[in-house]
Amino acid sequence: MPIFAQMASPKYSIVVPVYNRPEELDKLLESLTQQTFHDFEVLVIEDGSSVRSEHIFAAYAEKMLMRYFFKPNSGPGPSRNFGFQQAAGEYFVVFDSDCQIPPRYLQTVDDFLTHTPLDAWGGPDRGHGEFTALQQAMACTMSSMLTTGGIRGGQPRNFQPRSFNMGIRRSAFLQTGGFRFDRFAEDIEFSLRMKALGLRVGLIPDAFVYHQRRATLGAFFKQVANFGKGRVLVGRVYPGEVKIVHWFPSIFLAGFVCLIPLLLWMHTLGRVVAAAYGLYLLAIAIDAFRHTQSMAVACLSVPSAVVQLCGYGGGFLKEKFKNITSR
Repeated sequence: MPIFAQMASPKYSIVVPVYNRPEELDKLLESLTQQTFHDFEVLVIEDGSSVRSEHIFAAYAEKMLMRYFFKPNSGPGPSRNFGFQQAAGEYFVVFDSDCQIPPRYLQTVDDFLTHTPLDAWGGPDRGHGEFTALQQAMACTMSSMLTTGGIRGGQPRNFQPRSFNMGIRRSAFLQTGGFRFDRFAEDIEFSLRMKALGLRVGLIPDAFVYHQRRATLGAFFKQVANFGKGRVLVGRVYPGEVKIVHWFPSIFLAGFVCLIPLLLWMHTLGRVVAAAYGLYLLAIAIDAFRHTQSMAVACLSVPSAVVQLCGYGGGFLKEKFKNITSR
């Protein structure tokens, strides 16, 4: 059952699924109170959480136009669809609960759509100076063109909006029915389907969000492994969407695993491979320093990149092997 704060007909409906993360939701909602554009509502969709967020909702219910819903757990895709069905806005905006939104985000989107109408859009993600050095490093490697940042569609050409920062017109939802996958690359599948239907899908470069990644490398590994798995799931529906570039993390993982045996038994080749890995990781560290001017973030970008690529590659290979053996 929903808890109603107010009712109106806003231009934008912000839909936020949340699962056992009230602290993250608190930071997200706090950032939304700072928006310079005010014609919006917020729908919090509690996806069967055991650690619920009503108290967080209550703390902000008088500050914004908000509604809260609790539903059985079904995953982020169906939870967003549920939110779309309740939403009153002309446009639906999706954020993940671990994001924080700059004050001019909605104003930037509204200005852009005024001169460039879109049926769906997305924007980049960044680290924030208040994040830990490790989280900033994760943000750098996740957006870097030297890692899977290029795979994730951060460039205007062939852009695929991601669910941490995605918007769609109401008519696009009515035409498509929203997300089809429960979880794991549900946003990629949705983006590809909208493009296949001829809908106008684009990148709004200045509509960025601050994306607070996992607090530990272990949790980060699990997250990116799911990204790799998701790419294979997308490939089952859209075979042409698993390209050579998506194999790169798996190749990185294979070479990384073979590095010690090569150094032990094939010394010359091992040294060449080790030097190549060293130069590649040094380039990632330099790129992270260039963006953050932080030596700590630059140093931590190296283990972050290794975890990111190995996690994605491992998840990709595991799901790919399952795909092959199930035939």
